[in-house]
Amino acid sequence: MIIFRYLSRELLYATLAVTAVLMLIVMSGRFVKYLAEAAAGDLSANILFSLMGYRLPGFLELVLPLGFFIGILLAYGRLYIDSEMTVLRACGFSERQLLVYTLAPALMVALLVAGLSLYFTPTGIERSSGLLTADKSRNEFDHLVPKKFIATEGDRAVYYADALSADRSTMYDVFLAELGTARGDTETDYQTVHFAKEGVQKIDAQTGLRYLVLRDGYRYEGVPGQRDYRLMKFSSYEILLDIPQVRQRRSDQIQSASTLELWRSDDRQEQAFLHWRFSLPVLVLVVAVLAVPLSRTNPRQGRYAKMIPAVLLYLAYLLLLLRVRGAIEDGKIEDPASIWLVHLPFLILGLLLLEGPIWGRKPRPVEPLNGGPANA
Repeated sequence: MIIFRYLSRELLYATLAVTAVLMLIVMSGRFVKYLAEAAAGDLSANILFSLMGYRLPGFLELVLPLGFFIGILLAYGRLYIDSEMTVLRACGFSERQLLVYTLAPALMVALLVAGLSLYFTPTGIERSSGLLTADKSRNEFDHLVPKKFIATEGDRAVYYADALSADRSTMYDVFLAELGTARGDTETDYQTVHFAKEGVQKIDAQTGLRYLVLRDGYRYEGVPGQRDYRLMKFSSYEILLDIPQVRQRRSDQIQSASTLELWRSDDRQEQAFLHWRFSLPVLVLVVAVLAVPLSRTNPRQGRYAKMIPAVLLYLAYLLLLLRVRGAIEDGKIEDPASIWLVHLPFLILGLLLLEGPIWGRKPRPVEPLNGGPANA
């Protein structure tokens, strides 16, 4: 038990450190993407951290198996470099026992990944999608950036405001250009341009439609390049704003579906994603079997000698899983359960890399010295 606790502690500490670094890299990239959308006015800044929190389980379910794999390589590699593994071998500690001791924390990590994959990730994706949908349906002025041209939903119009009131309810020095407004045979060329001192949003209480009310301005109608423009001065002018329509992609709908819904479904894509969710915990156990022999390190080579080949092997494993899942979704592979065949060759490879200890290989006899008797 002392050896088990020592190995588990070293392994889990290394896994935690590697996973934290990988999560920091992944989430920083996603946060920069959301931040750019917020700066462009496509996303409200006050929902950034909520979005990151809801997407956290989805990142963690993919990063944690890789962190555990690298954690085994680092933890056991250090034991080989410091000759601690040599001492354990001299005391009768076999590689079979090392594999068994490794599978115990691997089972804990697999259960954590299973909880993320089967429940927390789809729940987080569903809530983040709802948050984005609600954000798109909010006041268009919430996304407005002063002194910047903004396209409305559907790109039917472009508007600009020189300034906003403190409560973001009123625009000042407004420019609005409507594109592609129908007018006889020149539907695609006809344009309308508005200039106004102020602009506010109005919501019809009965229909819920949103209007932009412009005050004290001018309206220009005509075809660019022609002289038949119509000029109209107004004190108040109402324009119907586009109704936001947030369309959720098919892949996002499947990812946000609960595991129970996927289980009851007969759809090929949904069945493929269901098997993918159950494959992630199995991935953790298989990479544990692979990492134990790959962690063997010669002290003269250094602890990072096998790191790059091992990581490339892991990436090949994960990419093959994704490729098979994609082939099932596209109909190239009929049986969704075919994704389980990907685990088998990597499991066999891990057992083969373990060599003698897992197959009970006997030690070679020691050659006799100076013609003396050989020692077994």
